[in-house]
Amino acid sequence: QVQLVESGGGSVQAGGSLRLSCAASGYTDSSYFMGWFRQAPGKEREGVAAIATTGSGTTSYVDSVKGRFTISQDNAKNTVYLQMNSLKPDDTAVYYCAAGNSPLGIPPLQQWWYNYWGQGTQVTVSS
Repeated sequence: QVQLVESGGGSVQAGGSLRLSCAASGYTDSSYFMGWFRQAPGKEREGVAAIATTGSGTTSYVDSVKGRFTISQDNAKNTVYLQMNSLKPDDTAVYYCAAGNSPLGIPPLQQWWYNYWGQGTQVTVSS
């Protein structure tokens, strides 16, 4: 059974930083993607960043976080991280990690490629 457990959310002032962690277990595919998604109140869930867990570790980012967020992985710990710097109030949301696969060559940011999800962790950025 696949389990994804997020941690690291919290409250921070604008300009601050947070690091989210997602510990994965039970995934049997030899090659898969891990992604971070977020959902703000009244908005649809959007893909934030994704990474290929094997090979070169190719990453993808939504335009609004490029240069501020970094996704990385520690394969020995089966853990994926999302380092969030220069946080803005618009980054306030529940953040979810997800695992999945696709035939695409780059990690997808569309949620339909992901079939396992964590429980979410709240990130609140105040101005």
